[in-house]
Amino acid sequence: MRSICLFACALVAGCHGHTHDEYPTLQACFDEHTVAESLPIRQAIVICCLDHPIAGVSEVCGADHTACEAYVRANLPAVATTDVTAACADYETQKGM
Repeated sequence: MRSICLFACALVAGCHGHTHDEYPTLQACFDEHTVAESLPIRQAIVICCLDHPIAGVSEVCGADHTACEAYVRANLPAVATTDVTAACADYETQKGM
């Protein structure tokens, strides 16, 4: 029993504080990461695009930079264009890894 508890603790510690929670919208995911966790805008967008299902769909930001920009701009209209462009470039790079 003790081994099971230690294993479970190791698994939780290995997640680095991020779970792959599902969010109902990109805005909800973005708010969680920028407001609650104080992550930079670009990093929050990449995390939401790569690590979290949005409304049950994984990788909602699409297959490439163009699809990412279209999706993010439509769903986070208050974010500056330069941040969206940079985040989607990072997204495309990290998606290919």
